[in-house]
Amino acid sequence: MLYAFIAEDKANSLTLRLNARPAHLARLTTLKEQGRLILAGPHPAIDSEDPAQAGFSGSLIVAEFNSLADAELWASEDPYTKQGVYEKVTVKPFKKVLP
Repeated sequence: MLYAFIAEDKANSLTLRLNARPAHLARLTTLKEQGRLILAGPHPAIDSEDPAQAGFSGSLIVAEFNSLADAELWASEDPYTKQGVYEKVTVKPFKKVLP
């Protein structure tokens, strides 16, 4: 089943995010290679493709897991979670309708 990961960054966490980014992207690349990643990306803190020092307000990931428990475990082990980038992560079942 698909699950949506809706993460909210802690205030002033851009440096933490940048430091943890390679490990975070490596995990997403693994999901992609397994054919389980639907989409992933950050929410810029301002209305801009490149928010620069304004940073990001969170992230959205949609990926396939066997169960909600598996998805929550994956989220808890994410480098952004472990390095204190995320203030909160919500994991919900997701049903893709379009496209």
